[in-house]
Amino acid sequence: MTSHSKTTHDAEYDARNETLLIWVNGELIPKDEAKISVYDSGFMLGDGMWEGMRLYDGQWAFFDDHMDRLFQSLNAVSLDAGLTRDEIKDILNQTAAANHMTSNAHCRLMITRGRKAKPFQHPSLSRFGPTVVAILEHSKPSETLKAKGIRLATVPQVRGLPTSQDPKFNSHSKLNCVIACLQAEQAGCDEGLMLDPHGFVNTTNACNFFIVRKGEVWTSTGDYCMNGVTRQKVIDLCQANGIPVFEKNFSLYEAYGADEAFLTGTFGAQTRVAEIDGKPIGTGACPVTERIRTLYKDLIAQNIAQQKQGQPQLS
Repeated sequence: MTSHSKTTHDAEYDARNETLLIWVNGELIPKDEAKISVYDSGFMLGDGMWEGMRLYDGQWAFFDDHMDRLFQSLNAVSLDAGLTRDEIKDILNQTAAANHMTSNAHCRLMITRGRKAKPFQHPSLSRFGPTVVAILEHSKPSETLKAKGIRLATVPQVRGLPTSQDPKFNSHSKLNCVIACLQAEQAGCDEGLMLDPHGFVNTTNACNFFIVRKGEVWTSTGDYCMNGVTRQKVIDLCQANGIPVFEKNFSLYEAYGADEAFLTGTFGAQTRVAEIDGKPIGTGACPVTERIRTLYKDLIAQNIAQQKQGQPQLS
């Protein structure tokens, strides 16, 4: 992508990210030296799963939810990480400590089927154990992006059926999303708004998508999108705080006429959508989105406090 492209993962520049230590298979290695084999199944075939998590005040927000998704996905593709949840948390904490991180940090944890004996597809050729990489960056979402919002273009690349590759997998196989992102950029926008196989609005190439119409919050049914942790937290918060929320099919016609629209993701939390296909969304005022942002920040604070006290995490 061109250097001026705007994404929901835009962060404020932080020079400390130039000298990071990366966790690679049990070692903390300087960023410029961190490598995996060209025979790795993740590099060669996209055969792996990943999670994105954020660090707040020394704790990983909604850690159990992320581990639920990770281990379910690994189990579904018969990939044994050889790690427990506590061992994964220890890896993340060691890496954070080595990089002097306590807050405003983002992690991309990647687990692949590992190095292959030969450069072919069959999983049995991965004979050397899984590859585990944790990249942690000092990462504060861009204030400019928060103010201006994101521009979406509806793209021809659709979210697929579960019988092809289930979109619920947070897998290394992201080519369909990359294509959608390229199509949006080539249309002069920041990210691609993807439809489901039936033509209903689904998700963007990187985040879950919500609209607000007459005080109601709508998002897709979830049948054809990666069911994000932040997505579910927003739905739960709406239900708990008297905000009407619906998981339903809706069309571009209804999205164009929304009063507000926003994206959800672990990195950016809730990112305002300014326009879709060149059409401004609403008046620019986002009272419902702002209320959800406030509720979400409060929920994170509660979750972090509970972890510090050793209590069960909020569901």
